[in-house]
Amino acid sequence: CAAARSLGKMAASLTPLVFLLALGRPALSGAQATEGAAAAPHRRFEYKYSFKGPHLVQADGTVPFWVHTGNAIPSADQIRITTSLKSQKGSVWTKNKSIFEYWEVEVTFRVTGRGRIGADGLAIWFTEEQGLEGPVFGAADKWNGVGIFFDSFDNDGKKNNPGVVVVGNNGKLLYDHQNDGSTQALASCQRDFRNKPYPVRVKITYYQKTLTVLINNGFTPDKEDYEFCAKVEDMVLPPQGYFGISAATGALADDHDVLSFLTFQLTEPGKEAPTPDAEIPQKDKEKYQEEFEHFQQELDKKKEEFQREHPDVQGQPGKTPCAFFLAAEDVFETVSDRELRQIFEGQNRIHLEIKQLNRQLDMILDEQRKYVSAVTEEIAKRGAGFPGQQGQVSQQEIETVVKTQEEVIRQVKEIRNSVTDALRSISGAQHPGSAGVYETTQHFNDIKEHLHVVKRDIEHLVQRNMPSSEKQKCPELPPFPSCLSTMHFFIFVAVQTVLFIGYVMYR
Repeated sequence: CAAARSLGKMAASLTPLVFLLALGRPALSGAQATEGAAAAPHRRFEYKYSFKGPHLVQADGTVPFWVHTGNAIPSADQIRITTSLKSQKGSVWTKNKSIFEYWEVEVTFRVTGRGRIGADGLAIWFTEEQGLEGPVFGAADKWNGVGIFFDSFDNDGKKNNPGVVVVGNNGKLLYDHQNDGSTQALASCQRDFRNKPYPVRVKITYYQKTLTVLINNGFTPDKEDYEFCAKVEDMVLPPQGYFGISAATGALADDHDVLSFLTFQLTEPGKEAPTPDAEIPQKDKEKYQEEFEHFQQELDKKKEEFQREHPDVQGQPGKTPCAFFLAAEDVFETVSDRELRQIFEGQNRIHLEIKQLNRQLDMILDEQRKYVSAVTEEIAKRGAGFPGQQGQVSQQEIETVVKTQEEVIRQVKEIRNSVTDALRSISGAQHPGSAGVYETTQHFNDIKEHLHVVKRDIEHLVQRNMPSSEKQKCPELPPFPSCLSTMHFFIFVAVQTVLFIGYVMYR
């Protein structure tokens, strides 16, 4: 009892302390959570600085809001910056400058080549001016901004390629290509991005003067499986610039394909993002306003023409032009209706195919009966007309032919019955299926093979039962020489051997 009372006093003395700790811990974690939530920027997709398939290019071969130069080839699903040919250069750049300070880009690309080593590499840019062509991975040198280089070829011989290098420039430096930019690199990591089973993904974030590069190595289809590659702090970039991606090849060559380039605007918490009107230049605003007014005038003309052509629907509810468009929506079928329609169309096609097979089987059965009757008549005729030659046809061959005919007729009847049953079940139940058609086709092929065998046997029998006057005679042999003599054969072999040995020694 004394021990219990002492434990109770200790618990009573510790209760306020435990209560304060319990209150303090949630307050601390809540502050941390608030701070983390406050640090997360607002993220908005910018379609004018992005591209992604399918339907990537327009009818004239251009990419909306982008310009491509050099050997770049846009297609419906991707942009091939360079092909796997020597000394190729290409690039794509946004047409307009970005007006947001902080951003994030997600680039999906694929670098493939036949050799174990590729060249030269691919670069992702954010620069104050467009670097349409130049010696730095297909883009211009002395850029003002940043370039993230995916270098494939080891120029300096340090065996650190393929690698990713972040290089900044103020518009005055020349890129140190011989050393793979190692003397100018702000950050780097060694990653092999060539010939991966899945496209390689790169996420580049510039927020609060910090540039971060994350990379997905292309070994998994998980789009969010990123690994840390490089980070540069206290980095000052131009407030406005162009996004671009370029590539180049040298003596070695790779295919550099860009599947998507997605750009997001990052806005600091508490700061409002610029409105869409603020992002549009004044010239574009005036152009869009003129187009809108022209469209409005055309719409008013269409309304007046419709009212003149349909004076009886004016003032009647439910008969306005909009009512016609609403009524037109009833014409379109729902998903369930489309599925039912497709099922019934498939049933009808199967029904027609089975009918066609049934008709073909009837024709085969008729032909088979004709063959049986023809064989029977021919055997009877040969036996009556040529009694001395009746022994030429063995009884075993005749029995074999008859058995084959009976087997074929039995199989044809079975197939016909199965086709009839399948046709009856499909007509009654209307359920899709394709196994019956496949089996019927297999039986039909077997019947064709049996018919070929029967036809061959019948021709053989007819030829053997033909009269001696009707049998085909072998062509007469030439008078001389009728056969190769032994002496001529050995002489020919000896000459051939001498020629062969001489040819071998000559080689």
